[in-house]
Amino acid sequence: MQQVQADVNVREWVEGWVVSRGAGEPVVQPWGYTVHVGQIGHVSRHVLGATHDDVLEADVRKVTESTRGIDWHLKVFADPERVLPWLAPGWEPYGSGDYLMVTDLTAGPVPELPDGFRLHTWNRGGVTRILIADAEGSFAARGQIAPVGESAVVDQIETSALHRRKGLGKIVMHTLHAAALAQGSTRAVLACTPEGRLLYEAVGWRIVAPLTNAKFVG
Repeated sequence: MQQVQADVNVREWVEGWVVSRGAGEPVVQPWGYTVHVGQIGHVSRHVLGATHDDVLEADVRKVTESTRGIDWHLKVFADPERVLPWLAPGWEPYGSGDYLMVTDLTAGPVPELPDGFRLHTWNRGGVTRILIADAEGSFAARGQIAPVGESAVVDQIETSALHRRKGLGKIVMHTLHAAALAQGSTRAVLACTPEGRLLYEAVGWRIVAPLTNAKFVG
């Protein structure tokens, strides 16, 4: 089987995601990548390197038919209506309306925190993490970014249900953008849920492909 030409956005997402999550080095496959994650419920994952119509039915069938490990995951950047019929028995889809998104990083002011909130930033292993806490020190919002050369991966963005619609998500994103720029990145990529998409579009991100998720459950 010939090596598939991986979409640059998928390659950059995989390379940054493994740094962000402390996962194993991506193993390059003819159809994409295999990543060992090492978690209960998420042992490893296959990521197809192509997007949209370049995703081949034969590749999806080959990957899912040959993988029988419980809690292995599959990531395919194509429309679920195309991909799901190709899954081998035992694979269960999850998530709906997820996307791969990208942005060009530009310098700009970070919005001010609302009164009573505090922002904490730290860097470990090249990954910058942001925590916003409320006046009592309780969790309000968080996120992290993993620069890998000129590209960076934004990951694990979350806002407490108690503190939504206060602009905290935008503060987290702008702070992460600035951190990646300071480390030499000029663009960024992420995978998002429908809820996250609204925030990311509000700070300048754009969709490049839909994302289909599945897990082997036996």
